[in-house]
Amino acid sequence: MSANTTAAVQTTCPECEGAIVPQRSPLNGEILQCDQCGVELEVTCTDPLCVELAPEVEEDWGE
Repeated sequence: MSANTTAAVQTTCPECEGAIVPQRSPLNGEILQCDQCGVELEVTCTDPLCVELAPEVEEDWGE
């Protein structure tokens, strides 16, 4: 008898409430994209999986 050690990790998009199901275990700070609305999401915790809208990339003026 073999045990399935791969847990299904998923959460909900804060923008459209669509299911977010990563292909592999995500890392903190990783950027995922919602398949339904296309918004970029940042992983804020992994157990349980939590995501927030990713911050907009701002220009770096050498600061």
